[in-house]
Amino acid sequence: MPFPRSLRARLLLAFLVVAAATLGTVAVAALLVGPGYFAEAMGHLPGDPMGEAMGLATQAAFEQAMQRALVAATIIAVISATVVSLAVAARIAGPIGALVGAARRIAGGHYAERVPVSAPDELGELATSFNEMAGSLEATERRRLQLVGDVAHELRTPLTTLDGYLEGLEDGVIASSDETWRLLRAETGRLTRLVNDLSELWRAEARQLPLRIEAVDVAALAGEVIDRFRPLAAPRGIDLAIRAAPVTALADRDRVAQVLANYLSNALRHAPDGSVVTVATSGADGQVLVSVTDQGPGLAPDQLEAVFERFYRIDAARSRASGGSGIGLAIVRALAGAMGGHAWAESAGPGAGATFVLELPTA
Repeated sequence: MPFPRSLRARLLLAFLVVAAATLGTVAVAALLVGPGYFAEAMGHLPGDPMGEAMGLATQAAFEQAMQRALVAATIIAVISATVVSLAVAARIAGPIGALVGAARRIAGGHYAERVPVSAPDELGELATSFNEMAGSLEATERRRLQLVGDVAHELRTPLTTLDGYLEGLEDGVIASSDETWRLLRAETGRLTRLVNDLSELWRAEARQLPLRIEAVDVAALAGEVIDRFRPLAAPRGIDLAIRAAPVTALADRDRVAQVLANYLSNALRHAPDGSVVTVATSGADGQVLVSVTDQGPGLAPDQLEAVFERFYRIDAARSRASGGSGIGLAIVRALAGAMGGHAWAESAGPGAGATFVLELPTA
């Protein structure tokens, strides 16, 4: 007989086995051990002919009564085991069956599927974890679709420009001037940057970037990165200030510089003209903190994590116009994790500016 695969059948079989074992124990005690104690209690000891003769009828009646009691107990035990197993199975197998059905629907692409949380027990915790997993899968699928659409958009614009100008050059409609070649070069550069960013993001998230971990003077490195951005900030009257405490981190110098450059580029993109962008370094509790604070539009609470997602844009039109691909902060978080640190954003709300922080282990 094959072992039942249904959870309800298994529970019923388990209850019946327990009931059978219990009844078997009672039967052994009642039918094999019980008569001796009964005879002793009645005073009919072995070797007493009178006692044995008088006890035959009494013992037979006792054994018959015990057999009837065992039969009744067996019937009651089987009925009780069946009822209890069905009740327990309904309590356990029902939610599990709902989870199985929901998992199959999610596997079929219905990522919005959720299961009800019945009670705050283990099954309730399982349902809650399942819903969290389903939500994560739904968000991942949504980001994947958005990633495909955004990559297609980012590639389509420069490719369309290149195709149009090349066709014009071929037909003689557009003159082969220095300005034309500069424009074509700019579009190919835009494509190259996008492809390089996607490649670096993939390598960073897959932990396949070569890292040279060493002691890095973060304050001095921050000053060097700021000097690179001063020519970009000066025409707009943006002051790049620095509050650098002498701290040393255990990290990759070039990658830290890349993170700071990304933070500063992002800050300059959103900071208003004539404002101040501040870079600060500090150390506490075995960690080095590097932050870049701007006086830009700020972030809503739901945007503090979203800005680190791929191709997320607070203002899509402005970001594309200024050359941002929406991958930089995703690369920042991946690089921070690869160096054993963390990256996050802070903001008091819309209109209050934002602070982007990089945390690294102290050397």
